[in-house]
Amino acid sequence: METVTHALAFPTTRPRLIATDLDGTLLRDDKSVSDRTVAALAAAEEAGVEVFFVTGRPARWMDVVSDHVHGHGLAICANGAAVVDLHRGRRFVRVRELPHGTALTVVKELRELAPEVSFAVERTGGIHYEPLYPQFHLDPGAVIAPVDELLSGGSEYSDQPILKLLAHHRELTPDGFLDMARRVAGHHAEFTRSSPSALLEISGPGVSKASTLALCCEQRGIAPEEVVAFGDMPNDLEMLNWAGSSFAMANAHPDVLAATPYRTSTNEDDGVAAVIERLLSLPATA
Repeated sequence: METVTHALAFPTTRPRLIATDLDGTLLRDDKSVSDRTVAALAAAEEAGVEVFFVTGRPARWMDVVSDHVHGHGLAICANGAAVVDLHRGRRFVRVRELPHGTALTVVKELRELAPEVSFAVERTGGIHYEPLYPQFHLDPGAVIAPVDELLSGGSEYSDQPILKLLAHHRELTPDGFLDMARRVAGHHAEFTRSSPSALLEISGPGVSKASTLALCCEQRGIAPEEVVAFGDMPNDLEMLNWAGSSFAMANAHPDVLAATPYRTSTNEDDGVAAVIERLLSLPATA
């Protein structure tokens, strides 16, 4: 299926910046980047359009796109908690951490809400998690311990800023868990989700894909209306609402489809590439 858009949705001029999520959006289901997408990203760079990868992934999981970020070399990771330079070994350029005390408060309140919840702590140096938390095969060196120990000031990792706190529940529905957590602890931190399971991603107050993208654009003198964004899950909503023009993938979460009037085909059908090709045929902004 080719690109599908509302008749009034498509921009009339070429954007200055394209912001795209990765999983379920730019990447195919096997986590690869298609040849068509690689060509579209290169063409955008050649046309002078900056591309930012904006993802919930940690910096260490960015190798899949490291060869396809051009020019500035930057990517926004961990739902806006970090800006990393993929041209310089995933070096942290900006960190927007989750305060230690806030993380402890959120743990306490979520435990009271859902006693069977398990936690993981994503720091700049890696992830560590509780014994019942689903283990990541990509992180074999993770420390496994109770969350109170993982957040302890005496931990050997305590000097590493916290990027995200993750909370998993085996029985609650993903959206139900998110709604419950926001009601109970949403005044302490930012809560979102991008996984098909009941896995919450918790960032510091005001930290999101949108707010960090806005900071990067402000540094470049790029206004929201000069940005086109792509996404598929709830953690993309703020970014999609902030950008001047936004496209939901055909495979997107219902909340994303409802909030975004512009559509493209699925990640399996190169939906991002199809829109980029059309955008590059437009005249540049005066």
